[in-house]
Amino acid sequence: MSTRRRMRLLMTADAVGGVWQYAIDLARAFAANGVETVLAVLGPQPESDQIAAAKAIPRLRLMPLALPLDWLADSPDDIEEAGRVLARLAREVTADLVHLNSPALAAPGRFSVPVVAVCHSCVATWWETVRSGPLPSDFVWRTKLLARGYQAADALVAPTAAFAASTARVYGLTRPPVVIWNGRSAPSPQAPHPAAPAQPFVFTAGRLWDEGKNAAMLDAAAARLSAPVFAAGPVEGPHGGRINLASIHPLGLLSDDEIRRWLAASPIFVSAARYEPFGLAVLEAAQAGCPLVLSDTLTFRELWEGAAEFVPPDDPGAIAGAIEALLSDPQRRERLAHAVRLRSRCYTVEAAAAKLLHLYRTLSPSLACELSREAAA
Repeated sequence: MSTRRRMRLLMTADAVGGVWQYAIDLARAFAANGVETVLAVLGPQPESDQIAAAKAIPRLRLMPLALPLDWLADSPDDIEEAGRVLARLAREVTADLVHLNSPALAAPGRFSVPVVAVCHSCVATWWETVRSGPLPSDFVWRTKLLARGYQAADALVAPTAAFAASTARVYGLTRPPVVIWNGRSAPSPQAPHPAAPAQPFVFTAGRLWDEGKNAAMLDAAAARLSAPVFAAGPVEGPHGGRINLASIHPLGLLSDDEIRRWLAASPIFVSAARYEPFGLAVLEAAQAGCPLVLSDTLTFRELWEGAAEFVPPDDPGAIAGAIEALLSDPQRRERLAHAVRLRSRCYTVEAAAAKLLHLYRTLSPSLACELSREAAA
């Protein structure tokens, strides 16, 4: 009887944003390929529904850790210590490879196995897009630490070519990160949420408090619309930032299932984001067949060109005009819904997992052999 074990991956995640969905979906897809995932969760502890979702995935071991998230840490020492703890954990669980969704954790350079770091976002590219002038002092040390993490990783991954290019430019990388589009598992059909209006309405989702999401501009546009605008997500951030919405109807933080039930009513989904390296919420809306109105950014053009309406993110009149035009044209909404459903098939978690597994193989010849045996078994 063979004693050969399966490939074991140590992956980091947090329970407060889109990285959780990204990691959980990947762990499920990896399991189907015979890969064991140890999911180390930093920052706030997962909620009960998140824990239940993780426990339902075979070959996934959930490990909540008392370690700070890089963007919530008080000092570089906190992040470096978290990196050292993760390096020890990788040895203790005999991981074959480490997948960091917070690349700054690679800065101490203590990992004894290959490290893949995914560039989901960063304060330097956020600041360049949303604000202007010199970086604040706490952004400076975070950026320097992230640059060290990028240098220490064996491979970097970005979710779009647009974000890979901006990351390479801001950090002076000799080569841009490998582009692997994010994906989400196709949702099962849902019944519309009981609170969803029977008539056409507008929906958005995300960290509403984050200036990069540009909810204030959408709120200004909402005041000009004939249909209500509903928004899922927190209005207050972890550092006290808050947005006050005058015309948007905030729904608070909703579970994945609750959001899917709102999307099942086929609202017009809008993202006026100025900073968005990918946009999982947009993908979820597209999978549900919601017509999209998106800010005219390089990221959204890369992903949704020809399948969405694009608007200037800083013009509430233009945003409202595009939405109002769709509200009055059900045939146009139906054509866009069909187009985004088709386009969303390009962004599956299975495709993302396959490309990541290929990248893992290139970093470890012994791992390539192991994965080939698993595929043949």
